[in-house]
Amino acid sequence: MGKNKKSWSILATCLVLISAMVGLSNLWACVGCGDSLPAEVNGGAFAPSSSEERNAQYAAQEQEEASFVEARAEANEETAEINESEFSQELQDNLEQPASLGNAKETLIYKTQFLISYNTARLCPNYVCWSLDANRAYGKVQRTNNFHGDPSMREEIRVEHFDYNGSGYDRGHMCPAGDNKNTAKAMDESFCMTNMCPQNHDLNTGAWNDLEMQCRSWAKNYGTLYICCGPIFDSDTPKAFGQRRNIRIAVPDRFFKVILTLGRVPKAIGFIYPNKPCNGDMRQYAVPVDRVEKETGIDFFHRLEDKLEKELERDCSPAAWGI
Repeated sequence: MGKNKKSWSILATCLVLISAMVGLSNLWACVGCGDSLPAEVNGGAFAPSSSEERNAQYAAQEQEEASFVEARAEANEETAEINESEFSQELQDNLEQPASLGNAKETLIYKTQFLISYNTARLCPNYVCWSLDANRAYGKVQRTNNFHGDPSMREEIRVEHFDYNGSGYDRGHMCPAGDNKNTAKAMDESFCMTNMCPQNHDLNTGAWNDLEMQCRSWAKNYGTLYICCGPIFDSDTPKAFGQRRNIRIAVPDRFFKVILTLGRVPKAIGFIYPNKPCNGDMRQYAVPVDRVEKETGIDFFHRLEDKLEKELERDCSPAAWGI
């Protein structure tokens, strides 16, 4: 009987030890792996308990993170492309404006659709520049003929329409009224006297007008044109007229116009006309843009890449322009 009690005692002790070990093992599993906690603790469905399921979950997380990084990189590249495009467009929007004239007497007058570099000593523009597209060239706004003084100029040097009376010269548009037919305001601004030069009547209504109409046709065929034109004075003391005090308007000896298109085939061309009746084909007045730069001292289309600028400005091919 004593021997049986001893055996039962040993057996009971073993059972107690086994139970304790099982409990510790379960406790360790709970502490060591939060995946086995209930959903309400983890904030969702039960997490996978097997190593295969956990590995699958980690792989999915890594793929999601990789996709996020890739998408962010693509977004940055797209933003860079947009910024570059906007920068290129900004340059393109100002291609018609020459480089600064330096010591020349220059006042910049910004109109809605064109820019005037005005010479307050000669009371003529140094140049007028603008971009021309079919929308501007073929708009519905009618010509007004409302020549008027430019309100941006001081009264003592403001040329009025009547200052040309009796001079023998037309009020010759540099930026034509016909290139501003898309808005009434632009049309009105084109008749500001700061946009005018004394011009021989036959030139104004003849060869110069033909070139203006040709430009509108080119804008329709080639897309946007970048244009700059103005007077050329062959003397430091040009002929001048004016009957009012402080108003002496210089008479140009010649006129220039340079034209650039960046259409399917980029090209540029220049023209120089004497301020007198000009008969014959406009091709005889066509010159490289380089030639106009030498005659005027103005640096045209300087925002172009240097190599392209040199190539375009040294060539003069009327045939490439269909004339």
